[in-house]
Amino acid sequence: MASIDLVIPCYNEAHVVGGSVERTLAFLEGHPEHSWRIVIADNASTDRTLEVARGLEAGHPGRVVALHIPVKGRGLALKTAWITSEADVCAYMDVDLSTDLQHLPALVDPLAEGRADLAFGTRLHRDSQTERGWRRELISRTYVQILRWGGGLRVSDAQCGFKAIRTDAARALLPVVEDTGFFFDSELLLVAQHNGYRFVEVPVTWVDDPDSRVNVWRTAIADLKGLWRLRRGGIPAAVTGPTASA
Repeated sequence: MASIDLVIPCYNEAHVVGGSVERTLAFLEGHPEHSWRIVIADNASTDRTLEVARGLEAGHPGRVVALHIPVKGRGLALKTAWITSEADVCAYMDVDLSTDLQHLPALVDPLAEGRADLAFGTRLHRDSQTERGWRRELISRTYVQILRWGGGLRVSDAQCGFKAIRTDAARALLPVVEDTGFFFDSELLLVAQHNGYRFVEVPVTWVDDPDSRVNVWRTAIADLKGLWRLRRGGIPAAVTGPTASA
């Protein structure tokens, strides 16, 4: 049995985080093969998100943890939660549960069993099923092609909010991942690939959330700036290489 920290980064999500956590806990009840803990990473919210998170922590002791990060940035929230985790595997998913929970075992099992170091959901695989507008679909596919041409990244989807990493790999990689925003995902994959860490790709069922807080165009521009930074300065070496047991 592996211990899994499942991080849900939140920015002003008081209206949805309670229901999403309860749904996730119910799903995890059916998967006792691992020891699960949900970490609600409150990312400088200005609404009642932290209050709701602490209420969930009190209502589910040992199963839910409220973590407050006072500075905004999804990448910072994930880095903080993952690098301080004592679990065997750290994962994350978006609070809106756009990715179907049924894919969680496929995401974490290869890492728990030592068959891979990092797993990522993909909305662009031929076996994936997605519901979203043509504009976001076009932006995602174009962005992945840019990552392939400009960074040599060999993945089908870099920005799906559904990823997992072995904690030993996180401790080696996260100190050299600089981005604290939405480019964090892409930079992590680029750094991990450059340093020889093993990936597993998980085709997912994914439904777009019309209430998403993500500004697609602003995020795309920030991602391109991040890629340019890596091309100009080079992809850094990890603190340590992949371990023999990973």
